[in-house]
Amino acid sequence: MDMALPVVNATAAMLASVSAAFNAPFARAVVFGVHIDGHLVVEGLLIAVIVFQLSRKSYKPPKKPLSEKEIDELCDEWEPEPLCPPIKDGARIDTPMLESAAAPHTTIDGKEVINFASANYLGLIGNEKIIDSCVGSLEKYGVGSCGPRGFYGTIDVHLDCEAKIAKFLGTPDSILYSYGISTIFSVIPAFCKKGDIIVADEGVHWAVQNGLHLSRSTVVYFKHNDMASLANTLEKLTRGNKRAEKIRRYIVVESIYQNSGQIAPLDEIVRLKEKYRFRVILEESHSFGVLGQSGRGLAEHYGVPIDKIDIITAGMGNALATDGGFCTGSVRVVDHQRLSSSGYVFSASLPPYLASAAVSAVSYLEENPSVLADLRSNISFLHKELSGTPGLEISSHVLSPIIFLKLKKSTGSLNADIDLLETIAERVLKEDSVFIVASKRSTLDRCKLPVGIRLFMSAGHTNSDISKVSSSLKRVSASVLSDYI
Repeated sequence: MDMALPVVNATAAMLASVSAAFNAPFARAVVFGVHIDGHLVVEGLLIAVIVFQLSRKSYKPPKKPLSEKEIDELCDEWEPEPLCPPIKDGARIDTPMLESAAAPHTTIDGKEVINFASANYLGLIGNEKIIDSCVGSLEKYGVGSCGPRGFYGTIDVHLDCEAKIAKFLGTPDSILYSYGISTIFSVIPAFCKKGDIIVADEGVHWAVQNGLHLSRSTVVYFKHNDMASLANTLEKLTRGNKRAEKIRRYIVVESIYQNSGQIAPLDEIVRLKEKYRFRVILEESHSFGVLGQSGRGLAEHYGVPIDKIDIITAGMGNALATDGGFCTGSVRVVDHQRLSSSGYVFSASLPPYLASAAVSAVSYLEENPSVLADLRSNISFLHKELSGTPGLEISSHVLSPIIFLKLKKSTGSLNADIDLLETIAERVLKEDSVFIVASKRSTLDRCKLPVGIRLFMSAGHTNSDISKVSSSLKRVSASVLSDYI
């Protein structure tokens, strides 16, 4: 402080002397009624200097071109970024290859195995009536449609399939998609836009996550299948928030969660939806043709009127044993997608023979409701047989065709958990000819639920098949998880 004071005083004295020097000649100068003194002159000069400095072009030293030798050295030193991240040591990317239809019994590496890895819930893979309908469709229409639905890709069997699904579910209309997984991540962005609010379960699978991302909406997650968490989330978003009352709001859930096998409590979700005035988007890929007295899904299972659900989507690659997907709801909901849903507008339409297969599969379900009783009996028997499996516990719902086994004691590392589960699956296949799969997590998948072993139950499995997979799992898990029991 003591050193700075003389500098300040000297600067002030200098400015005073400069002002005095300019004040003398301009002491009586008046321009347009304004008295001109030395201070104004100094300030004007300062402004002129500042403007001059700002308007000057910055100095750039002349560029010297690189020599050939320097260019070669730079090229030798340059290393391009990899197109994809390196595969980690121990990562398993090879999967067993099926050499026959993915029926309850299939062939892998020339050996017959019991298949608990395919979501063939009703056992319709290989059904003769469905095969006959496909053959007839191939002979009539050929294989593909060679065009999207809005551009010469609509065939009469597409309309028949849409009408069949809508009639079966009791909805006004439905719309077909060419690829099952693209259905949900095309539907969500078709309705949800930037600025909208989406409340989603944290356990939704990757296709739903992708739809949420593409929508650019504000996404808030609630705890997996926890209705208290959902209620608290809706309350926080709407309480005292006048802006929230003027924007679109959605609840997005799965009927049967692929990542856990849990069933969403639709009755409570609808109650909260109506209380807080949200819309519901329900993904039913694993419940359509499975839940409910006649296989009509989660709404029938809970006795909830179907019109309480705003939008329903499902893939047809599970219970119906075909491919593609559909969305069903009001006529307005369906018509909007015909112009605004990317998966519908820009994709070649569903091959006609797959639409024929879907029609035949729904007809089979209507004519043979006993197949649902067979499926539920098998699920119940498998739950009973798997009780007491060393190191593993069932976390899925008792009616879910996805029987989800998670580790009782995690290693604390996701990769280590997956490695243990894949070791179990590999040994069960190699030693006992039973094909099962461990759930995996893609680098794109943001789900934080525990990983586990998924068994997909089929109405076509026998008690002998179920007993064999149970005994094999108990024996192998006791060996692999001996340090974690």
